[in-house]
Amino acid sequence: MENTASDIELRYLLNGSEPIVQLIFEYDSRLIRLLKAYTSARWSSTLQCWYIPCNEFHPEKFKRDFGTDFYLHASSAQAAAILSSAKGRLTANGKVRPTGLFTKPDPGKEEKMMQFREWMVSKRYSERTVKVYCDCLTLFFRFFKEKKIEEIGNSDLVDFNNRYILANEYSATLQNQVVNALKLFYGRLEGVKLEIEQLERPRRSHPLPNVLSKEEVAAILQNIQNQKHRTMLSLIYACGLRRGELLNLKPLQIDSKRHLLIILNGKGMKDRVVPISDKVITMLRDYYKLYKPEKWLFEGQNAGEQYSESSLQEVLKIAIRKARIKKPVTLHWLRHSYATHLLEAGTDLRYIQELLGHKSSKTTEIYTHVSEKSLLKISSPFDNL
Repeated sequence: MENTASDIELRYLLNGSEPIVQLIFEYDSRLIRLLKAYTSARWSSTLQCWYIPCNEFHPEKFKRDFGTDFYLHASSAQAAAILSSAKGRLTANGKVRPTGLFTKPDPGKEEKMMQFREWMVSKRYSERTVKVYCDCLTLFFRFFKEKKIEEIGNSDLVDFNNRYILANEYSATLQNQVVNALKLFYGRLEGVKLEIEQLERPRRSHPLPNVLSKEEVAAILQNIQNQKHRTMLSLIYACGLRRGELLNLKPLQIDSKRHLLIILNGKGMKDRVVPISDKVITMLRDYYKLYKPEKWLFEGQNAGEQYSESSLQEVLKIAIRKARIKKPVTLHWLRHSYATHLLEAGTDLRYIQELLGHKSSKTTEIYTHVSEKSLLKISSPFDNL
């Protein structure tokens, strides 16, 4: 291996209920090729990182293959050493977590969780929501493996938040998901100590949406040579689509005569329609003639196979690098940019809400905080001195 400035940080993490070693590093195509060749590293579209399942991670071999040419953070090397010997102890940046999280829940908990999963499916909760809630419950009950479901009380949730989520610097999103899962799960049980009406969610942060300029969007799209890849990213920006909405599209959802794109089962199981221009229709026709998709509008290497989320994210990363954009752009930035550019062009906020599929107008109003047109109208008192 040649010398490189890249460094790798190793962190312990749970991907759902699967213990993994998370690999943190700046984008490096050569490093990714080496990871694929020498390890069982995989890409997680949910976590937006590369990782190795714990049962496939061999610290000594990893240090031997990468330690001489890549800088391993001191805390990461410590975490790797603990992982290799502690088994039941989970670490993040050298912090030892409570033991017992690798053990399976008792049969009574597993049976109730299975019933809960079946109930959620029968209520037509989305596949992603079912997985997230069940993973949160699995994590929570493994933390309290010595207690029965009926014995867990509100103070235990505080203990879990302090000793697991906060101690390991996990996000407020995970904390909120655990509360949501517990409320739904315990709301169906009787004779339990946990009082769901007293469960409080963490204080919400209010981050601004990340927005690209029109010039940056154009640069990204112009640096994609593959027609399928360019069409996919163009459609996300042209229609303000979520990643899943794009990948779930089928050819019949394009109504070229009425200039509409029909989005089925979007977030919240909502359908909506988005106008598409002649330029977009021409782009889609050219793509269709070349690739002739069978089931999904955008398919993978095999006919009838849905294009993967990780591959789409990788396409964007390559385009960003070629466009020499240093921002940590994600696919959702294109959707944010679509909404902001519509607002700057004078489109009514109510229409933008419908186009994005937002349930509340308050969600859409966040784009007024980043609209260049609105902000530039404001004159600083400094300019009048």
